[in-house]
Amino acid sequence: MSQSIFSDMTKRTDLLKKYQTKIDISGPPSINDIRENQFNNQPLTAKEKQALDNFDRFRLSELNAQPDDMAFHKRYREIQVMANMYDYEEFLKEKYFS
Repeated sequence: MSQSIFSDMTKRTDLLKKYQTKIDISGPPSINDIRENQFNNQPLTAKEKQALDNFDRFRLSELNAQPDDMAFHKRYREIQVMANMYDYEEFLKEKYFS
């Protein structure tokens, strides 16, 4: 049990470090950056709109495929990290179009 807690804390620390690095270096725009621009009525490029559509479709598909609440919440958190950390262009790849 304590090993699992340690492992979870290590993962969270690693994610926090990656997040802080993104802030420090102002990495490429993420899905959440693009979404914020959309909410602020800033014009989006066609690529940005497509990435948002692909991400939303991916998110719904992934969450609907989870077998129980525990799996759902775990995957939900993972997808939140993706939306915050991944370059939005990741969601322009063909695997996110289906």
